[in-house]
Formats: sequence, structure tokens, C-alpha cells
Amino acid sequence: MSKLTTKTRTGIISSEFGLPAQRKYPMEDKSHAINAEARATQMVKAGKLSPADKAKIDAKAKKVMGKK
Repeated sequence: MSKLTTKTRTGIISSEFGLPAQRKYPMEDKSHAINAEARATQMVKAGKLSPADKAKIDAKAKKVMGKK
């Protein structure tokens, strides 16, 4: 996965995030999408993310990775 600096993250448009309104879970490429999916799973297990938000992140990640 490529390094995502603060400057690069700031330049990403909101629609490239798993949760665009909060600008969380950036998915600028396939490796970031895989990572976002994994982190979302961890956060649901920790009780810090709702299953509905995880579903949004997973759907976005699949789209970025080219899966149906």
C-alpha cells in the first residue's frame, strides 16, 4: 500500500472515502480499499462503527476493487 500523507489525503475528493461525509476510510486505489474493508471490520468488532456504516464501506471497497 502506498503511503498516504496528510497533504495527499487532503487532496482526495470526498467521494473517494468509504464514509464521505466524515472523510473516513480513504480508497484512492485497490490497496487502500482492501485496508479500509479490514479496518471497518475491526471497528465493528470493537463497537466503534455501526454495521450499516460497514456495509457502506464494503460496498465502496468492492466498487474500487472492481468486484460485484
